[in-house]
Amino acid sequence: MTPDQLDPNIDVIVVGCGNAAMNAALAARESGATVAILEAAPETARSGNSAFTGGAFRFIFENVDDLLRLAPDIADLDLKNIDFGTYTKEQYYDDIGRLTEYRSDPDLTEVLISNSYEAALWVAKHGVRFQPALGRQAFNMDGKFKFWGGLACHLLGGGAQLTKTLHEAVAAAGIPVLYETQARSLLQGDDRITGIRVSHKGRMHDLRSKALVLACGGFESNPEMRARYLGPNWDLAKVRGTRYNTGFGHKMAMDVGAAMTGHWSGCHAVQWDMNAPEFGDISIGDKFQKHNYPFGIIVNANGERFVNEGEDFHSYTYAKCGAAVLKQPGLFAWQVFDQKATRLLRDEYRIPRITKEVANTFEELSVKLTGVDPQGFLRTVEEFNNAPRPDIEFNPNIRDGLCTSGLKINKTNWANKLDQPPYHAYGVTAGVTFTFGGLKISTEAQVLDSAGSGLRGLYAAGEIVGGLYYHNYGSGTGLVAGVVFGRLAGEGAAREAMRNH
Repeated sequence: MTPDQLDPNIDVIVVGCGNAAMNAALAARESGATVAILEAAPETARSGNSAFTGGAFRFIFENVDDLLRLAPDIADLDLKNIDFGTYTKEQYYDDIGRLTEYRSDPDLTEVLISNSYEAALWVAKHGVRFQPALGRQAFNMDGKFKFWGGLACHLLGGGAQLTKTLHEAVAAAGIPVLYETQARSLLQGDDRITGIRVSHKGRMHDLRSKALVLACGGFESNPEMRARYLGPNWDLAKVRGTRYNTGFGHKMAMDVGAAMTGHWSGCHAVQWDMNAPEFGDISIGDKFQKHNYPFGIIVNANGERFVNEGEDFHSYTYAKCGAAVLKQPGLFAWQVFDQKATRLLRDEYRIPRITKEVANTFEELSVKLTGVDPQGFLRTVEEFNNAPRPDIEFNPNIRDGLCTSGLKINKTNWANKLDQPPYHAYGVTAGVTFTFGGLKISTEAQVLDSAGSGLRGLYAAGEIVGGLYYHNYGSGTGLVAGVVFGRLAGEGAAREAMRNH
């Protein structure tokens, strides 16, 4: 469909085509509104960052019965040897508070957490399937699994299957998607947003609607905005996902007086293969990431460790590690493991397109690590291995307290000595997932102006929203937030449209 073919009396236009956008469109349609979706990308590159996610989904649950409602196949597992634990509202609040240094907007956080399980049920209703995260959030230790990090289930098939399923639901609901349609500016009447100006294959079009939802991502794919807001060298970072999240939504909303909020100098950035392409490759998905660093060490160009790899489970530290790598000389690092850890490494460490070195001695490995000072590396390994440790058994399913002492940066958990060759090393740099600064919204996902009043006809959801994330991020929160606020935005837009019929 082209803009010329769009119904001129459409109720709700949704800008974006990822998780938040599609859930907003479905919610608006189920609320009785006519809906259309605008997507800057061609159809072959649709779905924004959502298509690249591994599928972590952070929601509250009290017991296995809550999980069985989402993933009935769990009943077929050997449940007596699996401890799923619980993830309560209080635990969720504690995690978000701790990770954001208690800056997360309390009202939005309340909405996110209270509706997280319902969000899982909502996407399940639309055909999305869940699976237990065995091997990702629970390791086999003597035949038993114990879950950690608040993530009992992932989406089956990850982001690729999520977006495929949601697109099928959108099509079944009769919602058209206009591809290669770039939003340029919002159309503003006397008292509300009345539509949007777009470009499509070289032509400009004004599309009218009774309400609008912005769900078109952050500005992580715009190197100029990254440098301006995130700081020096962020323009050189690689982008984990789509090349189409360039900040147009932010700019359009600013132009009509929308208030901005959140951590504009912060972003979700992970350790990403140093030779990955500039933007995400959908054929690889999220597999350029390298998240098992808590079980090894990370060294920079000087051969020195620069973070506490065992600070916490990777689910609570991975989104800030990319920024730490970007601060290092040359903007790269190497993760190093011995054979005690290799069995725990995820599939992302086994893909063909990978920057990897293997050696039977550290002397041999030291000259293989491109860009690294060999002598500095050998000193670091020797100091790390000789550091005193308590007589504690290594256990990846808990914060085991196996720590070093006396080092400049101690490793506080999972500090096994590196002494079982062959040794594996993986080259990484920073991979930006999404930016934290964005639009200020109400608890009903309406965009607010600088005075705190709602901008009539304008709603927002997904990574364009600010106020939820500061400094750090807990894995699986973004997909849930996209569903929760996407639904609210779609329902709110539909109500606005009904008022203007």
